[in-house]
Amino acid sequence: MTRSVSKRSSWGIHAAQVGIVALIALGWELFPHLGILTANTFPPLSRAITTILTDHLFARHALTSIGRAYGGLTAAILVGLPLGLLLGGWFNRFQQALEPLMELFGQANPVILSHIVVLFFGIGTGTQLFVISWLSIWPISFSAINGVRSVDPQILKMAASLGIGRWQLFTRVILPSAAPAIITGIRLSAGYAFIMLIAAELMGATTGLGYVMATSAETADMNSLAAAALVVTILALTTDLFLKQAGKRLVVWRYQGGVD
Repeated sequence: MTRSVSKRSSWGIHAAQVGIVALIALGWELFPHLGILTANTFPPLSRAITTILTDHLFARHALTSIGRAYGGLTAAILVGLPLGLLLGGWFNRFQQALEPLMELFGQANPVILSHIVVLFFGIGTGTQLFVISWLSIWPISFSAINGVRSVDPQILKMAASLGIGRWQLFTRVILPSAAPAIITGIRLSAGYAFIMLIAAELMGATTGLGYVMATSAETADMNSLAAAALVVTILALTTDLFLKQAGKRLVVWRYQGGVD
């Protein structure tokens, strides 16, 4: 009975979410046609979709931006996650030495730092990836640190008393317990990655959706501008949804005690 009520409640939430998205899409399409919004400055949704589906050059820019966003996020995970797990309590001296430096780096503005990087490496994909990954590293690292530190000490003592080795303790107890916090950090980082994607591509890039937005604003091509904004929004939302579902699966993994 409880499971049935919970399932109906879940379906109700999903239906409400879909309804809200549908209302936004309907308003976006109808308001310019009804004159509530000026179509020349706020084109209907159908025009943005048509640009996405028919403009091959736009598709190339979109694929370039997708590569940069996910490339920067992947780099952030590969650097930030191990760093956070190490600083979570496994190497206390290492943690005490680097934690103040991490706090400082976490507050550093990636846009300002990018100008320094440009001086050494020039304007290119490397600089754009740096800007995206720099801001995305810290939520992952700090979430991993908090996740490791939040593991119940009694569970660790119990596991140690059973003679579990250090690696098994990490993979079967610490990592499953920290997994929800890590996923939350990755979700935050994914949001930052798409925000910084546009900022990075506005800094001298000649490809990508940020470049499309800049040139579209200069030439008053509102269809391409709306299309670029729509693609970035869809990418950000679908990535967050994927990570959210992954997080739910990891919660099940957590209560099963990790993997064999």
